[in-house]
Amino acid sequence: MARRRKGEKVDGWLVIDKPLGITSSKVVGKVKFLTKAQKVGHGGTLDPLASGILPIGLGEATKTMPFIVDATKEYAFTVKFGTATDSDDLEGEIIEEGGRIPQESEILEVLHHFIGTIDQIPPAYSAIKVDGQRAYKLARDGEQVELKARPVEIQSLTLENFDEEKGEAALHVSCGKGTYVRSLARDIARAVGSCGHVVTLRRLRVGPFGLKDAISLEKLEELGHSAPAQDYVCPITTALDDISALAVTEDEAKRIRCGMTLARPELKQGTYVLMVGETPLAVAESDTGIVRSLRVFNM
Repeated sequence: MARRRKGEKVDGWLVIDKPLGITSSKVVGKVKFLTKAQKVGHGGTLDPLASGILPIGLGEATKTMPFIVDATKEYAFTVKFGTATDSDDLEGEIIEEGGRIPQESEILEVLHHFIGTIDQIPPAYSAIKVDGQRAYKLARDGEQVELKARPVEIQSLTLENFDEEKGEAALHVSCGKGTYVRSLARDIARAVGSCGHVVTLRRLRVGPFGLKDAISLEKLEELGHSAPAQDYVCPITTALDDISALAVTEDEAKRIRCGMTLARPELKQGTYVLMVGETPLAVAESDTGIVRSLRVFNM
């Protein structure tokens, strides 16, 4: 007999506007406690220094997590010029100071160099593994961490405001998977012949999820387990908006649930969301007209 999973059957996405000073894992813990969902996970870590969009997958939505992790993200961030830290943000120890404050025109002049596919070296204080250990753990233990550059995609990068007196530039970036805004800030400062670090960071969007979809932890705690809290849960398919939907019959759905394939010779090669009416059945792929499930939802 299968063991019954503890918790309530809650499936969908809850988009949290993460406050400053709390880790993403603690947000997940609070959401799990408040919703009593059987399974909870987040789509993309935010540092304690950062605020903003943190998509939380509930129940079967966790099966669509890779699509959110890989999604385009938007950030608003502020770079302080003239001082560098070992973590490339406000929380680190100062390792360089006295750098020059650039002119606004100099910042504008270098931004286009960071648009497109660029090579970026992640911060030493990152979750990337080095010889089986997280880089941030090695850095905290005082070890020298050298990470290799890797390609990341920057779709857009704009200067929103420049305060010359404070030596701070407010910027907006739209970027792909694996981009570190802290590294971007560090490299922009170097490009203008200075040094710098991030002092504010706010995530504005993750894929289809923006601030208009978000709820604060404070508001979620106020709602508790009341019915209105469900109004903030987005459907599983929200994370799959960019994937073509494919309607299947009940008989075809039974085949998919049993791990069998479907013959659809008219389909192009690619990924599809299989739908039985309005209910998502699975994420599947079609190859030479044969449809195979990748993730089946228990709805």
